[in-house]
Amino acid sequence: MSDFAELTAGIRQGHIVPYLGPGVLQDVKNAATGAPMPADSHSLILALNGGQPMAPKLMYEFPRAAMNLELKKGRSFVTRFLTQTYGETSWSRAAVHDWLASFKPPYAIDINRDTQLQDSYVDTPHTLIVGLARIAGTDYRFKIYHYDGAGYGEVVQEKVDPSLPILFKPMGTPRPQANFIASDADYVDYITELMGGFAVPSFLKEYRKLRRYLFIGVPMTRDTERMVLSDLIHNAAEPKGWVLNPAPTDKERAFCRRLGLNLIVAGIEDLLREDGVPGRTAA
Repeated sequence: MSDFAELTAGIRQGHIVPYLGPGVLQDVKNAATGAPMPADSHSLILALNGGQPMAPKLMYEFPRAAMNLELKKGRSFVTRFLTQTYGETSWSRAAVHDWLASFKPPYAIDINRDTQLQDSYVDTPHTLIVGLARIAGTDYRFKIYHYDGAGYGEVVQEKVDPSLPILFKPMGTPRPQANFIASDADYVDYITELMGGFAVPSFLKEYRKLRRYLFIGVPMTRDTERMVLSDLIHNAAEPKGWVLNPAPTDKERAFCRRLGLNLIVAGIEDLLREDGVPGRTAA
């Protein structure tokens, strides 16, 4: 199945889970300046480093750059940057998030660190799962929040309402409490516990069985994203899902074949157009 109508119908019904990457934010602009939101690895590194490029080995991916600056300026520096960028700056809405808000799928994974997915459910009670790393006092690498239509309150996994939509933000969010997976050290800890089964709540392990995924705006060229992805879709049905990518690299093609993902050589705008959403492109 690669027909867009069937894919979007599966998302609406909950059989297919949207898995959102930085590409879904390509049309988002700073409300005051018109500057694009830093979402992909390269733009995040530049923003984190005051607009200046770093050494080539650090420009390779954001976790490396974040680790370098964390060692120099402290973990709070990186957390503060991400909180200010995604929690304290006004942004325009992404077309993908407006589209999702129109029908609110029962389960969505968002590896970005902004709040637009949460904003899409602002009028709907839901369960929010936020990834954590390097935290003491617990074996788990997540926090769970119940949103009652007005605000978030932390809950234990045994008390989650199974009837509510689930929003999974594995790389973090500034709301309701700023927690992020950003540096190499964060990823090492998170992926280790993800592989050990401690980064996904038990109710979600059961819920996700035999579901499939549509990857929207997700790059698959870096090992960190690929390791997270592989574990988050554990127990998926076969084929495990579909990947929207207008210009896949050989490495991405090989990874999709190995993991059992069907590659659709098309862009986000093609998906939205087929579902009747007016197109928007980044300037």
